[in-house]
Amino acid sequence: MIKTIAIIVLSVTFFGVLFFILVRNALKRKIDILVEEEKKKKSNNLD
Repeated sequence: MIKTIAIIVLSVTFFGVLFFILVRNALKRKIDILVEEEKKKKSNNLD
């Protein structure tokens, strides 16, 4: 019984951390793209 609960808790923790890392990387990539677009807009306005 305790072994089963431990397996469930560990697997949920593992997949939660994996999901968190994937979402964090996706958001970071999206934010970097938006920042680059904003920099391009500002540099084009100065010309």
